[in-house]
Formats: sequence, C-alpha cells, structure tokens
Amino acid sequence: MFGFLLWLLLLFLCWPLALLALILYPLVWLLLLPLRLLGIGVDAVFSLLRAILLLPARVLGLSPGR
Repeated sequence: MFGFLLWLLLLFLCWPLALLALILYPLVWLLLLPLRLLGIGVDAVFSLLRAILLLPARVLGLSPGR
C-alpha cells in the first residue's frame, strides 16, 4: 500500500517518470527472476547440507539448541 501511495505522489509530481516506472517495473522483475530462482536453489542446497551434517546428532537424540 505504501508503494502505491509513493507512486501516486510521483504521478502527481512528475507523471512521465511515474509512467516510465510503471512500464519498467515488470521488465526489471522479469530480468531479476532468474536470480531469485538461483537464490532458491542455493538455499535448498545449503539446507540439504545442513540436514546431512546434523543427521548424526539427530539420530543420537540431541537437539540443535543444546
């Protein structure tokens, strides 16, 4: 909601810049999508490695907080 209010303020102050932002936002989102997918994949790999490394402790019944 706050972002929309900022965009309305920009529309009131400088409407060509607001329209340019409105057009460029989806393009920037599409360009950044592969980086987000890469980040999800890297996070999944790190979670898998953490689960593998902590497996012996979980088998022995130790909790991560101890």
